[in-house]
Amino acid sequence: MHTSEVKVRHTVEQPAASAWAMPDTYLILLVVALLAFALNFLIPAGTFDTVTRVVNGVERTVIDPASYQSAGDGPAGMAFFAEGGEIGLLNFAFEGMVSGTKWGASIGVFAFILLTGGAFGLVFASGSVERGLFQVIARNRKAGHFYLAILCFLFSLGGAVFGMGEEVIPFTLILVPLLVSMGYDSITALLVTYVATQVGFATSWMNPFGVSIAQGIAGVPLMSGSGPRMLLWLLATLGLSGYTMLYARRVQVRPGVSLAFDSDKVFRDQSTAAGKLQSMVRGDGWVLLLFLAGIAWMIWGVVERSYFLPEIASQFFTMGIAIAAVAIAFGLNGLTPNKAASAFKEGAQQLLPAAMVVAFAKGIVLLLGGDDPQGASILNTVLHAAGNGLANLSGAVSAWFMLAFQTMFNFFITSGSGQAALTMPIMAPLGDLVGVTRQTAVLAFQLGDGLSNIIVPTSASLMGCLGAARLDWGIWARFALPLLAGLFLLASVAVLLAAAVGF
Repeated sequence: MHTSEVKVRHTVEQPAASAWAMPDTYLILLVVALLAFALNFLIPAGTFDTVTRVVNGVERTVIDPASYQSAGDGPAGMAFFAEGGEIGLLNFAFEGMVSGTKWGASIGVFAFILLTGGAFGLVFASGSVERGLFQVIARNRKAGHFYLAILCFLFSLGGAVFGMGEEVIPFTLILVPLLVSMGYDSITALLVTYVATQVGFATSWMNPFGVSIAQGIAGVPLMSGSGPRMLLWLLATLGLSGYTMLYARRVQVRPGVSLAFDSDKVFRDQSTAAGKLQSMVRGDGWVLLLFLAGIAWMIWGVVERSYFLPEIASQFFTMGIAIAAVAIAFGLNGLTPNKAASAFKEGAQQLLPAAMVVAFAKGIVLLLGGDDPQGASILNTVLHAAGNGLANLSGAVSAWFMLAFQTMFNFFITSGSGQAALTMPIMAPLGDLVGVTRQTAVLAFQLGDGLSNIIVPTSASLMGCLGAARLDWGIWARFALPLLAGLFLLASVAVLLAAAVGF
């Protein structure tokens, strides 16, 4: 590396002070909760009947689009404070936190985020990972941009093939300190991990939790239309890779332009400490071997055994305990059982804000009546009204509005399979009426559902990754909104073109 290059990279430009600051994530969610509460006095709730249908060999419950009924004569309102475990404005945070099961939002995701954070607290307490990462950095700094492109493609492929979501949180925990040490920032790490998975998820030709379910519900052959979808995936992933490399180079040359510059200080301090301890010591090899074995075990479990939140959280907890035991035995970083326990608590504490946001977001959905189609819900009424509204449009215009509706509806139902079960029984036959093929309706669904995940604060995997990066959602939104606009433009072109050629 040339001396002049070193000088450029150490020239730090502090972001200009601003009189206006982005509101905290919790304040934003509180405002949204107030709006959701107010809608109960403006929009009547409604219900759908459900039917059981075999989708790709699995029985799934989907709505009957012709069964919509209003739950009353008009808006029912809502209690300000509810008793007996019911939902009211002041109850939304607690009810959101305890809703769901261990398999999903919110209590399952809440536990997954905290346990994974604690496990990685144990992993990093040994210091072995930091010393190992420093060796990687020292040898590969000049090839950094090339590795960013590889990571984009790998994580995008993970999103496309097996619907990678919450599973990306541990990888974010690993890559944020590594990429910050290489002169990038935590936003770069989020681009190559979380954003890449969502681009892959949205443009997939085989994702089992999104496009496959939507095709089954719509009565479209599984894996049909794979060629155009693969081409779209390649174009979107290439675009994201190029965007990421340009952004990363800019941050590497001028660190102060990063919106994450202040929050990344903790990672820069860690990399400085790791640099002082750059030589690996006795026992580091065993820790790194256990670490790699744990990652391989997790990947095998997800791909071969369909592991999800309960199993993955337990795998990382096991890995953390095993690594802590080895670190204590070798005396790495002066680790003792008490210090290991403190590291576990600190790791969980780091991700607690992200877990709390997941609970708040779920509480907002409950204020709207929840996502059960058979329960009285404002979301059911909105879905029914959207279907009727789109029926008055035709052709490509209707296809584009399907995309726009799926994008907005994803704020409330971020689960790909859940949104497919709710919306596709309406959108697929609606397409028949307005001259949009069911394949194009599925494309509008998957693009709207997947791409908006990069910014909606109701996404558990996004909030977990932001917690791992120590980045506030408001700061992330400032960065991600222009990116989302570009991706939405690409999606719009894809859907309009698909409608025009009768895809």
